[in-house]
Amino acid sequence: MEDRDWQILQALYKYQNITRTAQSLFISQPALTNRLRQIEKEFGVTIVHRGRRGVHFTPEGEYLVKSAEEILAKMRQIKENVLNMDDRVVGTLRLGVSNFITRYHLPALLQQFKSQYPEVEFKVHSGWSKEIFQLAYNQEVHVGFVRGDYKWPDRKHLLFKETVSITSRNKFRLEDLPDLPRIDYQTDANLKTLIDNWWSENYTKLPLIGMEVDKVDTCKEMVASGLGYAILPSLILDQGNDLYREVIRDQEQKPVVRKSWMFYHEETLDLNVVRAFVRFIEGIDFPDYF
Repeated sequence: MEDRDWQILQALYKYQNITRTAQSLFISQPALTNRLRQIEKEFGVTIVHRGRRGVHFTPEGEYLVKSAEEILAKMRQIKENVLNMDDRVVGTLRLGVSNFITRYHLPALLQQFKSQYPEVEFKVHSGWSKEIFQLAYNQEVHVGFVRGDYKWPDRKHLLFKETVSITSRNKFRLEDLPDLPRIDYQTDANLKTLIDNWWSENYTKLPLIGMEVDKVDTCKEMVASGLGYAILPSLILDQGNDLYREVIRDQEQKPVVRKSWMFYHEETLDLNVVRAFVRFIEGIDFPDYF
């Protein structure tokens, strides 16, 4: 078994589909199928059954997938430890970053860090904050950047704070919101809960959802076109626009604040590359968005 074979098993279990697995690994379907046959021949077992809706792993296949995760994690640890035996900051830094931070902050951060440590490479996984939290918690990434408050058991660093605002092209009255068309968008569960809780504290009537879109940037454009109002984080609104906004407030009339964090495990600071990156981020004065 080669490292690539273990990666194939891991990816196939994730996607449950030959075509998507081949695409994710940048290999052809025939090559992937051939490697699966070779793995089955080597172990003398059937790993997967193919069906109309994808593949289904046998018990032997599931055991090999679990072994693949352990073996690949161990190999990654060995490589990191070998690279860490001198004082150089070198190796691959594995980052999990929320979608918003990926778009608005990450490129500049990585460029600046790379200029200081040119021997460092990056493997970045972006997604919703809840997903990034799990990746960091399970140590599948060295460092996680998440938005919102999560119960993190280890080391963390506050990056910045932002308010959340009701936004419209035209001025509005708060008491009129339940009767005005609202534009909703896909977002992480933490922000959705924050908005839903604020609404339930202030209104007995459900919001009038006039439109639902997949991305927050699309939502902002729809608001700018006068198609309705939206409740948006300030980081999005600070990207140049003339929209009318009003910050949402709690029962004590204090602005509702959302925090963004860097999460990591203390033990990972033993790696030069992680320690250098954490210290680098801690030294940056991120702006708050109010």
